Amino acid sequence: MKVVAIQGSPRKNGNTFFALTLIKNIIVEEGIDFEIIDIGGRHIRGCTACGKCYENRNGKCVITNDAVNSAVVKMKDADGIIIASPVYYSGIAGTMKCFLDRAFYVAEVNGGWFRHKVGASVVAVRRTGGSMTFNSLNHYLNIAEMLIPASNYWNVIHGLEPGDASKDEEGIQIMQMLAKNMAWMLKMREHAKDMKPKQAEKIFTNFIR
Repeated sequence: MKVVAIQGSPRKNGNTFFALTLIKNIIVEEGIDFEIIDIGGRHIRGCTACGKCYENRNGKCVITNDAVNSAVVKMKDADGIIIASPVYYSGIAGTMKCFLDRAFYVAEVNGGWFRHKVGASVVAVRRTGGSMTFNSLNHYLNIAEMLIPASNYWNVIHGLEPGDASKDEEGIQIMQMLAKNMAWMLKMREHAKDMKPKQAEKIFTNFIR
């Protein structure tokens, strides 16, 4: 089994990365592979709403000069996915939002690649906006029909400068409990692969008559 974590902070070794390393240490102890993909410091543009990924259904976004397509392949092959972001103006960091919009849509239109994978959201914040960003990240996991493990509080760790989060004792425990619950859910999922419900054909409507 393997977990892929998308690190959405431009600070490669900042508090978002620290939270993921806490999770990684426990996941690896449980015998599960773990890979962190840094995308926060890269140039990733937003979705252009061209519809080509839906039209082509070839598993790729037509924008090919950034990290989205290569990362989506790794997410497709993983058993678990973590999406982690710092908080910018009480929301998801811009580059991370661009990445998620495109990656999750490519996965969806190509047959629901992330369906029934184990997915978790992680947030690093200086002061406030953590729960709002956590909620926004979870929208991606929910619409993809992913299995979402919990911790003993919302998955938010606090800190401004790199290293600050190491002083947040409650935040550290939250990440550790999330990791334990995620490993447990991954193992349960492995034993229940043949029992998952059949995927339904999506009914798509709008409210323009």
